[in-house]
Amino acid sequence: MINQGLVDIKKVDSTLLVELKYSTTDNFVGKDVYGDLTRAYLQPAMARKLARANKLLAEIKPGHRLLVYDAARPNSVQYILWDALDMPARQKPQYVADPKVGSIHNFGCAVDLTVADENGTALDMGTHYDYFGPLAYPRTEQQMLREGKLTTRQIANRALLRRAMTGAGFSVNPTEWWHFDGMSRRQAKATYGIIR
Repeated sequence: MINQGLVDIKKVDSTLLVELKYSTTDNFVGKDVYGDLTRAYLQPAMARKLARANKLLAEIKPGHRLLVYDAARPNSVQYILWDALDMPARQKPQYVADPKVGSIHNFGCAVDLTVADENGTALDMGTHYDYFGPLAYPRTEQQMLREGKLTTRQIANRALLRRAMTGAGFSVNPTEWWHFDGMSRRQAKATYGIIR
């Protein structure tokens, strides 16, 4: 990744927390698919945006930091995730990008993350990372609140994350509260090469 011009996000902002979920078994695949990749990398411009989001978060909520679950992802891993997702092919792109097209992660321009408190503990967002369903959708939060499936605190925590990320120029994913794009797939593809 370094050879492709990406940077370790901790070198841009050492206060960011990193726990790459695909370097553990705590993910929807249930296995470590990253092997020796344990650092989070992004394109330099995206890493600087993320550092701005982390700074904004600390201003809004002192002592809180961003906790990164995934960043740049090799396209070879995208194939593993695509194949592991057990649902009809027409539904898969809602949750995992088709590796033939490439995820924005595959260009180093997307990040999955949450907010951690003063102790480094992730805030309660109502679902775990990689939860596939309406409970994780930002667009259905008010409905989930009315149905008693999300609490006002969980929604406030998600809003805090979105405020910091959008304030730094990231865009929200409609089906995953944890996923943010630094640019569109078309822009990423035109600007950067895919990470193999």
